[in-house]
Amino acid sequence: MSNLKAVQGTYEAFAKGNVPAVLAFLASNIEWTEAEGFPYAGTYVGPNAVLEGVFMRLGTEWEGFAAVPDEFIDAGDTVVVLGKYSGVYKSTGKKFQANFAHVWKVRDGQAHKFVQYTDTLLVHRALES
Repeated sequence: MSNLKAVQGTYEAFAKGNVPAVLAFLASNIEWTEAEGFPYAGTYVGPNAVLEGVFMRLGTEWEGFAAVPDEFIDAGDTVVVLGKYSGVYKSTGKKFQANFAHVWKVRDGQAHKFVQYTDTLLVHRALES
């Protein structure tokens, strides 16, 4: 399977709530970086850290959180995904939509690095009471 197809399949799995499939694509030593200013900012190492630090929080703190890709840019071992986040922050009831860019580094059929870029101000507006 090509790196592009593997990344595309990961977004399809995430959209269906198939977190085990998403985690299976992550290498045991993945470095997953959430953008500075994002509520979960920082670098998480390993699938379990991503699950606990990012995915579980998205699932419990947001209603209908989605990361919907608009475009995939295939550069071999690097795949860039452009798309839109959306969701409603449960504690404020505020919704948001923000563009994102995700940079994936894929080797031997697994993601070894993920870096998120997004407009964190739009996200923070949803968090404010």
